[in-house]
Amino acid sequence: MGAISKKLAARFRKAKKQRGDLRRQAAADFATVPTDVNSVESLVRSGHDPLHAAYVAAQNFTSFFAEAVSPFAEFDPYCRIVGRAQEEYMPGGPPMSPLTTSYFTTWAFFDVRFGPDRETIGTCLLDVADLLGMDPFVAETIRQLQGSRMGIYEHLGTDGGRCRLRELVTDEEFRCHVPAGYRGTPGELWYIRLCPPLLGLVDYHIGFTTPYVLLGFGKADWLAYLNKSLLGAGDTRAALHQFLKFGKGPNAWNEFIFLAYHHHQHEAIFLTGLPDVKGSLPHA
Repeated sequence: MGAISKKLAARFRKAKKQRGDLRRQAAADFATVPTDVNSVESLVRSGHDPLHAAYVAAQNFTSFFAEAVSPFAEFDPYCRIVGRAQEEYMPGGPPMSPLTTSYFTTWAFFDVRFGPDRETIGTCLLDVADLLGMDPFVAETIRQLQGSRMGIYEHLGTDGGRCRLRELVTDEEFRCHVPAGYRGTPGELWYIRLCPPLLGLVDYHIGFTTPYVLLGFGKADWLAYLNKSLLGAGDTRAALHQFLKFGKGPNAWNEFIFLAYHHHQHEAIFLTGLPDVKGSLPHA
């Protein structure tokens, strides 16, 4: 538990009403999320995706939590980082901004590190989960969101209606449901956040953000960029996770999306350029 989580826990121990409000909000957000196989099958038959429902519920609850704690003085560093990013990038999706709400909020809650122990809103929430009496399924869903990150993947085609994606550098393959509706074509490169199955209820990942389709530069170009960024790393997989989740600075990937925007359609946003080649970015 970091320094900020410790202060937060001390506050919550004295704030019975606030703890109760957070418990009720969690129960409300997860009220329709299935946690057993029969409920999952029923939801699938009705045309809804249970994995997506669980992660959306976790995102909504984390948003409620962030609003509840952001007025506390210890969260001032967090508010400064995210507030400036909101002013700079005006997230909400095209045509106003290429930064979608799903992308920006997952970045703000789970990737923005602040304070002396480099905590996030997600780690703070998990640190006080027991104090809030959080249901284990809710805590596990938030834990998986906290562990997730954006990644760059090669589209390999479809399998049973699911997209098959292979991550650059690690070559790890994923079978994914993409709620945004974009199916893509083999060979495309996607920049997207994948979240894993929960409690063995399904056998696929969820593409939680709208796909960013990377144009103009191919797999070899992006591999060269990523490998150059990981030079000297003893553990390539861990270094890739750090680089893609946190970047060289809190707004590094926000800036890339903003400068690389090319065009969009309802189900996807198209970017072009490489982060380290300024002349390749349309809005640099």
